[in-house]
Amino acid sequence: MPTPSVRELLEAAVGDIGGVERPGQLQMADAVAEALRTEEHLLVQAGTGTGKSLAYLVPALLHRRPVVISTATLALQAQLVRRDLPRLVEAAEPLLGRRPEFAILKGRNNYVCKHRVGGGAGGGVPEDDGETLFEVAAPSSALGQDVLRAREWAATTETGDRDDLVPGVGDRAWAQVSVTSRECLGATRCPEGPECFAERAREKAAEADVVVTNHALLAIDALESMPVLPDHGAVVVDEAHELVDRVSATATAELTVNAVERVGRAAAKVADERQVDILLGVAEGLGATLANLTEGPLNPMPPLLAAELGALRDAARNALVSISTSRDDSSDVLLAKKIARGGLEEIADVATKLAAPTEYDVAWLAVEDRRGRVLRVAPLSVAGLLRSALFDSRTVVLTSATLAVGGGFDVTARSVGLPTGEKAGEQPREKPEAPAEGEDQPLRWKGLDVGSPFDYGKQGILYVARHLPTPGRDGLGPAVLDELAALIDAAGGRTLGLFSSRRAAEWAAAELRERLDVPVLCQGDDTLTDLVRRFADEEETCLFGTLSLWQGVDVPGESCQLVVMDRIPFPRPDEPLSAARARAVDAAGGNGFMSVSAAHAGVKLAQGAGRLIRRAEDRGVVAILDPRLANARYGNFLRASLPPFWYTTDREVALGALRRLSGGANPPPDKQPEVASGTAR
Repeated sequence: MPTPSVRELLEAAVGDIGGVERPGQLQMADAVAEALRTEEHLLVQAGTGTGKSLAYLVPALLHRRPVVISTATLALQAQLVRRDLPRLVEAAEPLLGRRPEFAILKGRNNYVCKHRVGGGAGGGVPEDDGETLFEVAAPSSALGQDVLRAREWAATTETGDRDDLVPGVGDRAWAQVSVTSRECLGATRCPEGPECFAERAREKAAEADVVVTNHALLAIDALESMPVLPDHGAVVVDEAHELVDRVSATATAELTVNAVERVGRAAAKVADERQVDILLGVAEGLGATLANLTEGPLNPMPPLLAAELGALRDAARNALVSISTSRDDSSDVLLAKKIARGGLEEIADVATKLAAPTEYDVAWLAVEDRRGRVLRVAPLSVAGLLRSALFDSRTVVLTSATLAVGGGFDVTARSVGLPTGEKAGEQPREKPEAPAEGEDQPLRWKGLDVGSPFDYGKQGILYVARHLPTPGRDGLGPAVLDELAALIDAAGGRTLGLFSSRRAAEWAAAELRERLDVPVLCQGDDTLTDLVRRFADEEETCLFGTLSLWQGVDVPGESCQLVVMDRIPFPRPDEPLSAARARAVDAAGGNGFMSVSAAHAGVKLAQGAGRLIRRAEDRGVVAILDPRLANARYGNFLRASLPPFWYTTDREVALGALRRLSGGANPPPDKQPEVASGTAR
């Protein structure tokens, strides 16, 4: 049976779900197929409504080697494996003459551990306070009930996948039925190895044509010496605007005194008692040193802290060497040794990095409410890591609705290590690497924007409140609150408020509840799922929140006709990693503000603005209450990152459009008036 073309399979898949052909989807599918054929990397921006999932799944299914699909969110993972791929497989089977296989692969701690449920693998994962979760959870408590329910489910589940436990349980309860990679004995040593859910998932993935995973696991597979993903010839990275941040998080090492003490208690079961006592004593001294330091960057590293970290490194290594070499091969002893070795090796490695960070590292001290003082060290740039570990060895397709920053792809390309026409100073420096085979041949890539089926110029207005004062550190001023109240009043509620901080969202919600007659919900009032559901179901309701609402909220229709952002979402100036990256670009002769801060803000603005238009019938206004978007020199760059809405700084135009929209239901698309006026541009 001849292999169908991309267009034939896409047509069959779209027809199977009762859809219609979209030009952007077809253009993207052809481009992805060409990239896989020529082994040329592709950056493709596909706006909301394009149908980009099928546009990359169809050529992936037809590729001669397995393809990994990586996502940033659980929601997209679920959509792919529960809706898109099953439908595509049904459409593809008669055309291919075989049934294609797909699988989902997650980190080990996302699967039930039968050994732990059966009483092995220890009694629970200690928290930073040293208590064992199961020991502190009385069976009658809410936590205890969740633990018991998870254990009962573990006896009947076929997948062992945490997402299949409905309703779910919290992290503390889940820790009682799962293990981390450090706690796992391994399939050959574990009594339950042949029945292990995590190993079964890996076996299934090894036989699949398409494997769905997440950015974190993709990063671990690329950066660690031990591969966790099956052999594959290409990677499609969806939600690619998140890739650099997720890889940075994976490459960031951290250290807390509580963590050292926790590892010390675990090591005491199998290591020399004197060496463990030395380790715990050094940890106590480190805690005293950290208590006298202020939060922020540690470049240069304070001499006393460097000495403490060096002592910690040596103590961890000595304790590691002292671990018993007894031949007791019971599962409990083997596990205790593995946990101790893994913990001590990690402490030694992180302490080594922190004690003497190189010019290619950023070290800092963070202070958190729950965990206290946390030492962190991260690479100044992950571009080189991504280039050598990912792009040099396989074909990569990056896609997102918000990939073209400032109207082009160079910012994104540089951030992942792809060459651009810009000078080297536009990318933070990174540690030099040994030349890879064939490195004299530069990586080839293309950028493509397939647009969106939506007519943003007619469906929406971008209103920038040019007359307002520039945002400061004092939060929302009276003029901003007045503007926000006027906009919401004109819209009759129906507002998604996206704020730069939790404090700003809560303050605005409290103030506007006093001024307005419409319900105002705020993140934290209830679970995010329930808040979004109420916002969607109750048309006059407003919902205020922070970063988790800037992307992923999908509320089409009249419930969301106004999206408000209180300020341009630049990274905090005191955020150590972003600040260090900007300084490195400046030092290399580039523009650190534009390369780091403005690029970050452009992506976030586009994500937030993307909440407005979710279908062809939607109409509304995106209002940004930060005059810098209109007045500053970088305003054009940021606006070019947004969908091409009709742009205005005229307050009355925005208010008038909102009043017209709130006056009645949206007419059918073919009878829809212009949002702003009869002269909309």
